[in-house]
Amino acid sequence: MIQDGLLMLGVVLGIAMVLIVLERTTGWKIFRFVPGMVMMYLLMATLNSLGVFGEEDATREPIAAVKDVALPAMIFLFLFGCDLRKIIRLGPKLLLTMAVASASLFGAMLLVYLVFQAALHDESWKALGALLASWTGGSANMVAVQDILQAPENIFGYALITDTLVYSVWLMAMFSSVAVSDRFNRFTKARTAYLDTSDFGDLEDEKHPITGTSLAVVLFGSVLVSILAIWVSEGLPEYGQAVDSTTWTILIVSVLGLIAAHTPLGRVAGSTEIATLMLFLVIGQIAAGSDFTAITQAPLYLLIGFLVLGIHAVIMVIYAKISRTELFSLAVASTANIGGIASAPVVAGAFNRQLVPVGVLYALIGSFMGTWIGLAAAQVMSML
Repeated sequence: MIQDGLLMLGVVLGIAMVLIVLERTTGWKIFRFVPGMVMMYLLMATLNSLGVFGEEDATREPIAAVKDVALPAMIFLFLFGCDLRKIIRLGPKLLLTMAVASASLFGAMLLVYLVFQAALHDESWKALGALLASWTGGSANMVAVQDILQAPENIFGYALITDTLVYSVWLMAMFSSVAVSDRFNRFTKARTAYLDTSDFGDLEDEKHPITGTSLAVVLFGSVLVSILAIWVSEGLPEYGQAVDSTTWTILIVSVLGLIAAHTPLGRVAGSTEIATLMLFLVIGQIAAGSDFTAITQAPLYLLIGFLVLGIHAVIMVIYAKISRTELFSLAVASTANIGGIASAPVVAGAFNRQLVPVGVLYALIGSFMGTWIGLAAAQVMSML
């Protein structure tokens, strides 16, 4: 059993390093089905279930302290690419489609929770709020909501497993939808003139090389912003169950991240890479408190996940028929919500390579909104 807190932190960092290297260099097929981040959770939770990590506060404090700083810094960095000027240029039809996709997931989660509430744990609303944050933003939003609401680690584990498995099925469905795109568009009598690729060809930023200077700005600067945000938030008032000092910290770094995105700082190389490393650390800390010996409710969460996406799909088809929206917008908006920045551009590219920037910008909208949508849903579910 590991009793030394710094040793536990070292083990978490070491496992994250190995998984990141393997995922990026080996090309192993297992990472297509179980992403490195999810494997990080499974390995850390398994080690904790086997009693490898001590339960004493002194053992847990170092990694918890590092996570408290890494989480806001990570969110700050992930928002560097979220330039609102470019998002507005998407036009009202594309923005409306993204809004409908997010709203349908929000409503579906509340409806399904209401049906299954009696069979769920008393604090399941916290985990489902985190799950919705992932399905309207991404993994960073998910762990942000988990940190704010302090969902029990075991229940959060169910949500993470549901997120991975259901998302994998959904992503395959979105890729498969390309083959029926023309048929679907005839069904909805879609208008596609607003997707003229000449309007989106210059939305992607030039890629800059990563240097020691850029890494210093990204890493040390984000940590400084995180610490200052934590310090300021401690003096701000709390409201209800969802707005506390942690919520204020996330809000502060989110606003600062949006501001940075409109400055040369938003184009500094290495922000996404450093944020991804921080995400692995945050997931590892959460997983280190999970226990797989209490996994009996996981199938119920999987059922909830599939039902939520089923309702979401029905609403999106109805919206498409009424508004004459083509399948490209529906598929990419849905993927941007449920899959995030890693998959939305890929699905967009499967339809039309020149429209990849639309997928990127859709995902960036989710990366900002996901946390707040998840928190709003959690607040509503807590009152049901």
